[in-house]
Amino acid sequence: MAETALHPAATAPAIHRLARRPAAAGHRTAPRPTAPHRVAGHRPAAQRGPRHPRAACADGPAEADGGLAARFALRLVEVLAGARPAGQLARHTTHDGYRQLARLAQDGPLRRAASLPRPRLGRVHTSAPGPGALEVCVRVEAGVRHRMVAFRLERHWRTAQWQCAAVEAR
Repeated sequence: MAETALHPAATAPAIHRLARRPAAAGHRTAPRPTAPHRVAGHRPAAQRGPRHPRAACADGPAEADGGLAARFALRLVEVLAGARPAGQLARHTTHDGYRQLARLAQDGPLRRAASLPRPRLGRVHTSAPGPGALEVCVRVEAGVRHRMVAFRLERHWRTAQWQCAAVEAR
């Protein structure tokens, strides 16, 4: 067996650690904080909910009045006039509201004869009796007669979507 001799030149190079440079005489470094800096009232990002651009907006009729009441009133009048099936508004109503709507659609207070023009919406009046509720009244011109349709929109407690809770037409 042949023995291999290690030559001193074949040894592994030494690893030198970089030494920290000493701080300048007039310069003091602040110690690194061991815990994150906490500000009163500040929650870490993991505990904070998602940010929504409309979160700071006021809740009430200003948000819903921007067209929601008028759009729903138009669809509601179309159902009462027989131009739209009541089932299309089922997902936008509560159970009681849908029962009232189906009964009114069956009676047809706004149904017209073939010679009469289609019902037209007049001005839409809104009122907010409390947060999460909106009461709407609309005047409907059906030929020479005028009818009134009133309904109540409420925010669903879980989904925060507006739903029709009550309907009345005279």
